[in-house]
Amino acid sequence: MRKFVGYFAVIGLCMSLISSELQSLPSVSNNAFQVGEKLRYRITYGFVDAGEAVLEVKASTKRGSGNRELLQVVGTGRTLSGFNSVFKVNDVYESFIDKKGVFPWIFKRRVNEGGYKLNQDYLFFHDKSKVNTGQKEFVVPVGIQDMLSSFYYARTLNFKNAKVGTVFEFKCFMDDEIWPLKIKYLGDEKISIRKGKFECMKFAPVVQTGR
Repeated sequence: MRKFVGYFAVIGLCMSLISSELQSLPSVSNNAFQVGEKLRYRITYGFVDAGEAVLEVKASTKRGSGNRELLQVVGTGRTLSGFNSVFKVNDVYESFIDKKGVFPWIFKRRVNEGGYKLNQDYLFFHDKSKVNTGQKEFVVPVGIQDMLSSFYYARTLNFKNAKVGTVFEFKCFMDDEIWPLKIKYLGDEKISIRKGKFECMKFAPVVQTGR
């Protein structure tokens, strides 16, 4: 009887620790994007249309640790057929991000650029501060981003009191390294596209010297 009592006590302690780890995960207020959003970008080479990039947010049946709800975000970049003979690109990025915290649990990268191919599959364990690349496991900060989720996470940051020149920074795991990503607020600008005119906030990446 004592063995059974001890067994259930250990199980209960483990469940308590897991619950505590999940409760400590970050959460953000997301009013920036939702399921169904699709962004299309035209890519030009000089005055020639060379390709198209598409970013899309989808619902997902996958779940993170503790049955946390996820969103699927997909980014594709392809050259147009007329430009393929010059340099063909067919890239697909996929990230399953936490609905409450906007950080990734699964990341997939399929690169095909001019014959160069690269496949990456990352599994993030934010409740354990780890990421598994299939070849190695790394210790990472809780809430770290991947290449694609970074774009969506950046949109949830609070820019309300931002002044021109303000730099925002967060961490990203890419190519087996932890990278500090920085974006600088350059001010507001009105842009015109086919859908009309829009008041926008303008940002630029801050590139590390020697990187």
